Amino acid sequence: MLSFALTIVRHGETQYNRDKLLQGQGIDTPLSDTGHQQAAAAGQYLRDLHFTNVFVSNLQRAVQTAEIILGNNLHSSAAEMILDPLLRERGFGVAEGRPKEHLKNMANAAGQACRDYTPPGGETLEQVKTRFKKFLRSLYQRMLEEHCSGDQRSASTSGPSGPDQPVIAGLANDGVQNVPVHALIVSHGAFIRVSVRHLVEDLQCRLPAGLKMSQVFSPCPNTGISRFIITLHREESGPRASLIQCVFINRKDHLDEVKNSD
Repeated sequence: MLSFALTIVRHGETQYNRDKLLQGQGIDTPLSDTGHQQAAAAGQYLRDLHFTNVFVSNLQRAVQTAEIILGNNLHSSAAEMILDPLLRERGFGVAEGRPKEHLKNMANAAGQACRDYTPPGGETLEQVKTRFKKFLRSLYQRMLEEHCSGDQRSASTSGPSGPDQPVIAGLANDGVQNVPVHALIVSHGAFIRVSVRHLVEDLQCRLPAGLKMSQVFSPCPNTGISRFIITLHREESGPRASLIQCVFINRKDHLDEVKNSD
């Protein structure tokens, strides 16, 4: 059995974000000046945490954000950054490069909600979820291979069912005080939203008391931070998450001093 922390960060702002244009996968833009400031603020917020593993979308806005976060980190600046196309943003097909309002108009014309609408050539929400599920399988396998040999248990486990309820005090180290294995993911807004919904609705992730569902499924701001504690077991069919606990979702305390366009 192994319990590890999973911290998910959205990339910093780009000029396309500021101009409310869809990027998806085909528009690979760098961070804006504000995006650099946001990433630096996130890096400072997370600076005292030790990331044992780092996984990043291979689109440059995510890569730049991860590089800045790690560059500000006191313990993980030399961590290997694995670029994984499975973490890319949702593909928006013909809508990429166009205003978000254009996508809303296309959805209205099709009689669908904007969130559920798939523009021609784009990815469906189910396809995005399938990508995330594939990433989770590879993540679980890697974490067990690297951090749990044989029957060895992570120091983060405290009983037969896994870790205690995460301590939440509004601090950067919430939930990870006794969790030595910690993976960082840097990805994209629509992808993160689909991923969180899968963790909560399909995998029955435990939510903190008082967390409203409207916040759980709200859009993640640029460099918004979410954290989960995942307990894995080995089974003949492969690794299985026996317990997933949410610590917080879309935290943006670090952005108080940064002008945020969202």
